[in-house]
Amino acid sequence: MERGTRLLPAVVCGVAVAGVYAGQPVLGPMGDDLGVPRDSVGWFVAVGQFGYLIGLVLLVPLGDRLDRRRLIAAHLGLVAVGLAVTAAAPTAGVAFGGLAVAGLFAVVVQTTVAYTASLSPPDERGRNIGVVTSGVVAGILGARVVTGALADLWGWRGGYFALAALASMLCVLCLVALPPDVRTGAEPYGQILRSFFGLFTRPLFLGRGLIAFFLFASFGTLWSGLALPLAGEPWHLSETQIGLFGIAGLAGAVGAARAGRWGDAGHAGRVTGIALVLLFGSWLAIGGLGWSLVPLAAGVVVLDFAVQVVHVGNQHALTTAFPERTSTTIGAYMVFYSLGSASGAAATTRTFAAAGWPGSTVLGAGLAFGALAVWCTTAAYHRASSRLRTPRRYRDEPVPHQQSRPGRRARRRLLGPRRSPCPGLRHRGAVDVGPEHGAHRAGDAEIR
Repeated sequence: MERGTRLLPAVVCGVAVAGVYAGQPVLGPMGDDLGVPRDSVGWFVAVGQFGYLIGLVLLVPLGDRLDRRRLIAAHLGLVAVGLAVTAAAPTAGVAFGGLAVAGLFAVVVQTTVAYTASLSPPDERGRNIGVVTSGVVAGILGARVVTGALADLWGWRGGYFALAALASMLCVLCLVALPPDVRTGAEPYGQILRSFFGLFTRPLFLGRGLIAFFLFASFGTLWSGLALPLAGEPWHLSETQIGLFGIAGLAGAVGAARAGRWGDAGHAGRVTGIALVLLFGSWLAIGGLGWSLVPLAAGVVVLDFAVQVVHVGNQHALTTAFPERTSTTIGAYMVFYSLGSASGAAATTRTFAAAGWPGSTVLGAGLAFGALAVWCTTAAYHRASSRLRTPRRYRDEPVPHQQSRPGRRARRRLLGPRRSPCPGLRHRGAVDVGPEHGAHRAGDAEIR
């Protein structure tokens, strides 16, 4: 893929996913304007995630049947419609409907990732997925900065109007600039859906999916609940100031781009484990919000970096394992992402209302530990199953009788069995006797 071909999908992903998360820094003003109580404002994010979930099941598998370029353009246009409805909503019900539509068609992100993977050679697939996913990170976190700043200027509706305009422009640009994604044959839609649900019986897929569920539930716990303590005692930050914490989280974009290269080099499994340990540790710093903003900023950097490293590693592993169904596989995997994000968004506001920020911190850390526990369990399972499937002579550990005579066996593998220079002799392993010696028997060699 050329540089421009990678960057445009990254921008598409950023704008589409920003529409789902744009409400996070302005949950308070949105709730006040539309008459939603503070302990329920998390549903402005959760409803978009549930729409996203439906789109993952019904819309993303279409990428394995239709031209993904046209599908990307169509979904972007419908994202723009949903965002415009949200921006103009007179009541909470209309806003929820607009957010559900925007979330439903925001699955253009997964279609775009599958499109990128299908156009990439195997040795560059991880790199290209990482670049596109960095656009997702920039969209999630950059949306907080932009919508926070626009909220101070034009109110919370200004950010949604701006995103609707951007999505409309990208809809046209994708049709003009992206190469077509031509496929020689397409399975019936019903068969594709059956394969979608069949993935949930695969151990590799299920393990990576459960990691994603806990991973993004922890991620959603932070970002859907962070605006509430920062707007209250003792900080009293404005929407713009709250949105600036998204800049700290942009370190995740660096993690996403780098994680793809690690996956191409074959280090995805080990890097995933390290990143999950960092994710759990980041909550120790985030819990210091009550007395300083510095540990919070450090924790945000580490958390977003770890989340994106794991996320890219998961996508790289799954698209490599199921290359013939990239759209279906990515869509099914993101079901776990959507459920986790929605659960975290809904749970953190209620936890904060009941136990304050310490309660939200414990919730986020517990979810991070859940992801780490799943990774340890699946890693042990795959090692054990690999040993059971592999014949003993092909395992990494040498067989005991091989250890006793390594030089002899190594010599035979390289040079073949030793042969006597005399065709009439049979060699027993000690002395070669040729006809020039004129002997019937010498050492362990005897005339046949």
